[in-house]
Amino acid sequence: MNVVQKLRPQFIIDPNGQKKAVILPVDKYEELLEDLEDLAAAAERREEKTLSHDQLVKEIS
Repeated sequence: MNVVQKLRPQFIIDPNGQKKAVILPVDKYEELLEDLEDLAAAAERREEKTLSHDQLVKEIS
């Protein structure tokens, strides 16, 4: 089962049969928003310097 099938979307269509809106279960919508926020945070931090595990442990000790 792919991601779209798991979401079980329903569509609102116009008189010409064109999809105009999507209806999702609230829990699935909230999961998508959370994923989007995580991706945005990762993109914002993409250029930041990384630390090794050892460096991090030293910094927080």
